[in-house]
Amino acid sequence: MPGRAGLSVSHHAAEVALIGCAVLAWYRTFLGFADMSAGPGTMGLELWGFLGVWTLMMAAMMLPALAPLTSTYLRTIRAVRSSRVRVIRTTGLVGGYLLTWIGFGVVAYAAAALAALLAEDAPDSAPWVGAGVLVAAGVYQLTPLKDFCLRHCRSPVAFLLHVSGYKGRLRDVRVGIYHGAYCVGCCWGLMVVLIAVGVMNLAWMAVLTVVIFLEKTWKYGPTFSRITGVSLIVFALFVPAHPELLPGLHMTVPM
Repeated sequence: MPGRAGLSVSHHAAEVALIGCAVLAWYRTFLGFADMSAGPGTMGLELWGFLGVWTLMMAAMMLPALAPLTSTYLRTIRAVRSSRVRVIRTTGLVGGYLLTWIGFGVVAYAAAALAALLAEDAPDSAPWVGAGVLVAAGVYQLTPLKDFCLRHCRSPVAFLLHVSGYKGRLRDVRVGIYHGAYCVGCCWGLMVVLIAVGVMNLAWMAVLTVVIFLEKTWKYGPTFSRITGVSLIVFALFVPAHPELLPGLHMTVPM
């Protein structure tokens, strides 16, 4: 059927567009911050500058895992014949999703600033705090709340049934915010780990991006999530003796 073929093409186009945006965000991140060493603090940025960089990072890390939901969401607006309107509505979904992560970015900014103060003023205690953070993040990976949020992120159909009653011009933004809230619930522990290892630690960014993508899309994602939790707890055991493992809480040179 021509209509179904066109819709299938639009689904694939949306997925390709999201992956393309993520690749572009990674490129911009590497271009701007590859020479910046991972360390404590907010990269010398004030809140608004930090949120701009944080949004770029979240686009790089999160958009690949959002592609399946976006593809499913397009099926719910298949009655909209205008490709321009479909693009606007999809953009609203993605924009609402990123708005949720921008909100979490305010918390990340405060946490990164506190990490810098801790690394400078209490260098002997910082590794133990960092180890505790890793253990907390690892334990969260094993909790029912993590499983609940992950099931939501892995089940676009159930999610779309819930938001099917949303009305109004901003309904797509609301859908994005709603899904983003569950995504924050699913991934906040991993983002805290990113702060502990240094916000601009590109190697850890790449690792966590793979972890998040596999958790949400791989058929063994829930099991992989638990393995990740145990791995974080084991990693935490080495931190007190090797504080350099957490650059976000370790001051290598005077500030």
